[in-house]
Amino acid sequence: MSHIYILLTILFTVYGQLIIKWQVNAAGILPDKLTEKLSFIFSLLLNPWIITGLLSAFLASLFWMAAMTKFPISYAYPFMSLAFVLVVFLGATFFNEPVTLSKIVGLAAIVAGIVISSQK
Repeated sequence: MSHIYILLTILFTVYGQLIIKWQVNAAGILPDKLTEKLSFIFSLLLNPWIITGLLSAFLASLFWMAAMTKFPISYAYPFMSLAFVLVVFLGATFFNEPVTLSKIVGLAAIVAGIVISSQK
């Protein structure tokens, strides 16, 4: 049951990353002038979707704190790499980002590392 805290940390982290990427893509390219950059960033901070992404980061941190009460960090932290694995595949699905052979090999190494490091 305690692993649910790690899972929720990962899911809220991934949600936040995907939502922010989606909305940043929709907003366009970051302007060159400093005043325009600040305006651009401020408008993103007022975007309701961005707010949910930031809120999800906060919720992820709450679940991470709960996980830290149940597990040593050396056991729990490698699971956070699963967020990277999910983001790569979901980025390919939602944003047509390439999944190359080198990425697949790297992801396989991450998963192998998690399996090895999660052994007690």
